Amino acid sequence: MSVSSHSKAVIGVLRSIGQRGFFAAYGTHSFGRTKAAEIYRETGNLRAVQLLLGHSKADNTVRYLGVELEDVLSIVERIDI
Repeated sequence: MSVSSHSKAVIGVLRSIGQRGFFAAYGTHSFGRTKAAEIYRETGNLRAVQLLLGHSKADNTVRYLGVELEDVLSIVERIDI
């Protein structure tokens, strides 16, 4: 499904439940960002989120999520390899 088709489907559902102004405040991009942030919060797996978002560098993913470097380092330190 294309982004445009997905957007139209979501707008249709929101309109059908009476949330006409909702999509003016939130778009498909913010929904995707929220999902990525939730996955990171639940798993702490930055690499998985990086792959999901298609980022070539982890730094881009960290900036995109708004994650502080200290948070990432503390997660890395807790994982024994």
